[in-house]
Amino acid sequence: MKNKPEPLKIAHFRFALIAPVIQGLYPDASEAAYYRRVTQDPILRPDGVSYKYSPDTLERWTGLYRKKGMDGLIPGFRKDKGVSRALSADAINEIYRLREKFPRINGVMIHQMLVQSGFIDAKVSVRAVQRFLKENDLRSARNPAVKDRKAYEMPEFGCMWQADTAYLPYITENGRSRRTFLIMIIDDHSRLIVGGGIFYNDNAYNYQKVLKQAISTYGIPDKIYMDHGGSFENDQLTLILDSLGIVESHAPVRDGAAKGKVERNFRTLRSRWLSTLDVSAIHSLEEFNSLLADYIRRHNTTVHSGTGETPVDRFMRTKDHVRIPRSAEWLDECFTNRISRKVNNDSCISVDGVWYDAPPQFIGMKVDIRYLPDHMENAYILYGDTRFPITRTDKNANARTKRNNALPAISYPSEGDEVS
Repeated sequence: MKNKPEPLKIAHFRFALIAPVIQGLYPDASEAAYYRRVTQDPILRPDGVSYKYSPDTLERWTGLYRKKGMDGLIPGFRKDKGVSRALSADAINEIYRLREKFPRINGVMIHQMLVQSGFIDAKVSVRAVQRFLKENDLRSARNPAVKDRKAYEMPEFGCMWQADTAYLPYITENGRSRRTFLIMIIDDHSRLIVGGGIFYNDNAYNYQKVLKQAISTYGIPDKIYMDHGGSFENDQLTLILDSLGIVESHAPVRDGAAKGKVERNFRTLRSRWLSTLDVSAIHSLEEFNSLLADYIRRHNTTVHSGTGETPVDRFMRTKDHVRIPRSAEWLDECFTNRISRKVNNDSCISVDGVWYDAPPQFIGMKVDIRYLPDHMENAYILYGDTRFPITRTDKNANARTKRNNALPAISYPSEGDEVS
């Protein structure tokens, strides 16, 4: 018996089938013709079963998506599963980097270097690293098979964006030295850098912030081509991209050349910009990002050797291809993280290890929570079409709060009254 797929996987499967209609890219004469063509043969579902869908089903999914976004395609509440792993996404990326730089290095040496660099705790066993090397075929030093590659270019701006992360040097801010990471998004057709930011952490939410700013400025692309890893492959990002109507695509594992344009952009950035900086004189992320913004402006207005034009000129010619967000409020809603939680008997719920007070009417219920990780003051429970704010739990304040839990008043008989 096949395992039942998670609701998010089902929603993503449904979106993939209706994406050409949502984006207006179907080659058929009409939406109905597209539905008929796609449903001619059985379709393999996420549970591994082939099923013959009717055109009406796809039309209904399209209507639900247009009315409610991804919420319309999700069958019931999502399950928020936190899977504990011995190796973080940052540690895994470092393993691939070390293996590429030192092909003959063994698992024990990789473990030592990860501990020394702070990517893993010393409590993480050597076996965990060796097991990862084995499962991902990283033990041998043999070169991967040569792949057949062809130069390609998307026909218009916004057909596809490429996104990736690069390691940048350490900087010292407030007396503390920390590694920095550059998250960058580049348009395949124009080579325009549509988004870029430097952070102390290479994580999913920082990538979401760069992506949101890029979409706010340049519109919604058809497709985004990304690396693997926690920043680019997670349930929240999949939900965001599906809500925006963007096709999610990932490069093959350990194949940096597949993301040729963004990788080449990183090399150019290092040779023409980073190598000219006095990194020791940079003492804040704000200053580092200001210098990056200057570089991006120069890049976007300089003739590109591969196209013979400036990225801005290429963008201007085909910019009408991209879709414009419906509104700033709609875009904010699309980028809101979503989880479900059961409200405890004391009206509390936990989000990322922090407790919040929920309205008491939700005690014992499983609720849908919407939030942005760095703006939890705006987090809320969505029940139907109504938003109910949640606030961070303050036990001291709660101890002083008068509860409306008084028992009904008892009328005691006065002296001299008869008692029956």
